[in-house]
Amino acid sequence: MSDVVAELAAETSVEGDAKPTKQFSVYEATSEELIERSMAPIKKEFLCPPPPSRSLKQSDVKAPHPSLVQEKKSKRQLKRERREKCAINLCPQVSKTEDVDSCQYKEKCRFNHDIEAFKAQKPDDIDGQCPFVASGMKCQYGLSCRFFGTHKAISGGNSDGEQKNSEFNFFNKETQRLLWKNNMTFAKADAKLKSLGLMGHAKKSNVAEENDAEKPLNGANGTQATEVAIESAVSSEPASEMIEDVGPLETEEVRPMKKAKSDDNENDGSGTRQHPDVPFNCIDTGVMSVDDETEKKGNSTSKAKIEDEEDSIKVVETDGSLKSHPREMKKLIDFRDKLYLAPLTTVGNLPFRRLCKVLGADVTCGEMAMCTNLLQGQASEWALLRRHSSEDLFGVQICGSFPDTVSRAVELIDRECTVDFIDINMGCPIDMVVNKSAGSALLNKPLRMKNIVEVSSSIVETPITIKVRTAFFEGKNRIDSLISDIGDWGATAVTIHGRSRQQRYSKSADWDYIYKCTKNGSSNLQVIGNGDVYSFLDWNKHKSDCPELSSCMIARGALIKPWIFTEIKEQRHWDITSGERLNILKDFVRFGLQHWGSDTKGVETTRHFLLEWLSYTFRYIPVGLLDVIPQQINWRPPSYFGRDDLETLMMSESAGDWVRISELLLGKVPEGFTFAPKHKSNAYDRAENG
Repeated sequence: MSDVVAELAAETSVEGDAKPTKQFSVYEATSEELIERSMAPIKKEFLCPPPPSRSLKQSDVKAPHPSLVQEKKSKRQLKRERREKCAINLCPQVSKTEDVDSCQYKEKCRFNHDIEAFKAQKPDDIDGQCPFVASGMKCQYGLSCRFFGTHKAISGGNSDGEQKNSEFNFFNKETQRLLWKNNMTFAKADAKLKSLGLMGHAKKSNVAEENDAEKPLNGANGTQATEVAIESAVSSEPASEMIEDVGPLETEEVRPMKKAKSDDNENDGSGTRQHPDVPFNCIDTGVMSVDDETEKKGNSTSKAKIEDEEDSIKVVETDGSLKSHPREMKKLIDFRDKLYLAPLTTVGNLPFRRLCKVLGADVTCGEMAMCTNLLQGQASEWALLRRHSSEDLFGVQICGSFPDTVSRAVELIDRECTVDFIDINMGCPIDMVVNKSAGSALLNKPLRMKNIVEVSSSIVETPITIKVRTAFFEGKNRIDSLISDIGDWGATAVTIHGRSRQQRYSKSADWDYIYKCTKNGSSNLQVIGNGDVYSFLDWNKHKSDCPELSSCMIARGALIKPWIFTEIKEQRHWDITSGERLNILKDFVRFGLQHWGSDTKGVETTRHFLLEWLSYTFRYIPVGLLDVIPQQINWRPPSYFGRDDLETLMMSESAGDWVRISELLLGKVPEGFTFAPKHKSNAYDRAENG
């Protein structure tokens, strides 16, 4: 904030050569002048005094918190350092039962069974009560729990099975093994892809009937058929699409799959994504089946070819894999007037979504998961699909580049998870995603967008929704030309973020364009607006300006002040106190310990995600400190202080102060602890959520 003040103080306004220059000062400016400069109009009594003109001495410089890092370390390096510091890892079964003989592996167990040695090196307990015991459950971490002292105060307690039942969508080990060995079948997706001619040079399916059909295609004939299939797949895309697509062809290059390794992070559910070094292609590799009769008739007419093609399509459509879904009918979701928490990378984890449900959110969605990682069987990616029992209307968001990859991921999620809808991300601006022709890169390929939605929506009964931006390049909006067709593709709803990929967060969201797209959409498609919703007045304005709009998705507004859902439902500006905000942080910590664990690893994982969240919450300015309400999401505050010490600490932009807040809730940080914000949200316009 001091940099902003210094920059603005250096600006001068000159009116003519004869008039003297007038220096701008935030301490003398009116509220209107501050708002024109996108600065928050803080009441004068809460502004910090101007800095002294004298140069600072070395003794006046505040030392940074020892936990801040100058250079970010890799996950592998941090994991190795944690293992070196923790000399004794007690066996989970021994820790739970406090009985050395309870472990079934005995001497072969890779964990330590020395209880006394573990107690000698275990950190001191954290002040407070065990989150499991406080909820009337038996703590499954036993001796390893950082609140072990409070276990003795509670006799009995429910089994840990009740805690497991509060969360759903756990990754099945057998499913993981099938994915590792590439033995998982996708009958519905493959049949639909083949009927639409989107299989490309797909790999042989494990379905027995398909193997029998491909037997005559071995040798030179099979190779020739493969080349024809590739040419037909590429030529089916318009020339304009091929020019814009500078990435790979419609089908990815087939590469051998490396078996995913099981490590300590396999089932931690931390939501930390691990991207493989070699991308795995989940497209089937083989040849397209060709009718024997058609192959024999080399000089047949085009009419005969069309008839043969129609016959082959009829066979696929009557195949058993395309029979009606066991559910009675396709579930319809009504998003109208529901408060929708956006899928948020890193911070939108399960504990944060639980917190938003308590504060009034109606619809929640998991963090974005990459389709290729899901099809590889990566446990860390499947952890992003976890659902809590309080999330009564819950969806998952996936991101992929091609129809085969996305449709197979959709079929697998529908088979393995309990979700109310599946959202396909077509608006993520992150370079790593766009460079793989996914996310907002799909906005340049409307035909591929259509194929992805059409195939995915036709193979499952779960509603399919998509999330897009206005365009890829600034000034070249194209969603308005597609909106009338998206409903016909099979999508139940579309969320439009009112910014282009190139724009990121540098300007305000274009809600006029969202209104235009909403009015152009078909009647069977629900349109949800997204961008800069930060108060109940913003919500009311968008709903009144465009009654056809189903709802508004709330993203950064929920990160900065999750009680925005309460404000919208109660139609008021909540002048929340620092004590009430601290209680909200305590709820998040309790939910985090129940999700990630109350042992040392779970405590530090909870601390990490708490700090990531605090890198957004410091931007909130209390209502009682503003001359003009409500606060706008793009306002930058001058240097100011709060109504008490805790409020001043919460509005600090220093990561060292965020660490101090975490120590109030989770005890002292361990020796050598480091933290660097992932999203660098204090830049105000570089958040990476799509």
